[in-house]
Amino acid sequence: MKDFLLFSGWSEARHEPVAGDASSRSYTRLRRGKDTAILMQDPEGDVALFARLAEYLTAIGLSAPRILAIDAAKWLLLIEDLGSDLFAAKLKDEPDQEGMLYQLATDVLLHLHDQAPPETLPVASVDHLATATDLVFDCYLTGAGGTQNDQAKADLRAAFQDVLSQHADVADVMILRDYHAENLLWLPDRDGVRRAGVLDFQDALLGHRAYDLISLLEDARRHVSDETRDHVINYYLSRTGADEAEFRTQLCVLGAQRNLRILGVFARLAKVRGKPGYIDLVPRVWAHIQRDLDHPALGDIASIVSAHLPAPTDAVLERLKTNV
Repeated sequence: MKDFLLFSGWSEARHEPVAGDASSRSYTRLRRGKDTAILMQDPEGDVALFARLAEYLTAIGLSAPRILAIDAAKWLLLIEDLGSDLFAAKLKDEPDQEGMLYQLATDVLLHLHDQAPPETLPVASVDHLATATDLVFDCYLTGAGGTQNDQAKADLRAAFQDVLSQHADVADVMILRDYHAENLLWLPDRDGVRRAGVLDFQDALLGHRAYDLISLLEDARRHVSDETRDHVINYYLSRTGADEAEFRTQLCVLGAQRNLRILGVFARLAKVRGKPGYIDLVPRVWAHIQRDLDHPALGDIASIVSAHLPAPTDAVLERLKTNV
């Protein structure tokens, strides 16, 4: 790292730690006089891919961090510092700005969906999405004290293959996957969609247009008001001309898939990475799942979830936190 900073001209910079995320990545803010940059280290990821996707997003007119230096062999990136004014933090102080910020975030998706996606993105196929729900049985159920149930896991996977094939089998846009208020930065000095700084896109896939929108609205970390949710969906529909009933079905189908997977991810983070704080988010994720499963298209999935997955009672949450 010292050599990397020397060759990139930041060896004398002051270092300030920056809060990380659920991944293995770590971030450090570097200060050199009036200039700042972010040092990113990702020993389990692909910094070259991050750089390629950041350059793509910048090229199509979005505000991803510019790449200042890279050493892919040492998992090091030096990137533009877009600041620390996250949408989530701004909304704590200015909750009345929720509608404006979420419409801006939707404009970013509309802009992204109008572009040809980057080449060679992995595809979020029906099989890929259905198989990803295995994690709720492998980690959430077992972490909550239940017994592994391979038959129920297979039934859930098959049910998702069926409903995704019927309603959400198109994969034609770049999906960022972790698109929510803690991965978006408010950049008021920029114009249009560039006022939203986009972070955490290295796991992008070729996927369905509704995926990132439901990721935005069914946020594990903060409650999005019903008023904002309805406004954003109606705004997206008005801008795209999509069939309302079918699009709302797609949102519920992809929301249920995504949130069931997240239950497993959070349980795994608590057990494998020693991050029990994610378990505190489980009740909100569970509430999202119940809302999605109210849709009649998800009746079979609702039956499997009700029969085999425990609700996050206090006792279940405590088991998940102490599951080692």
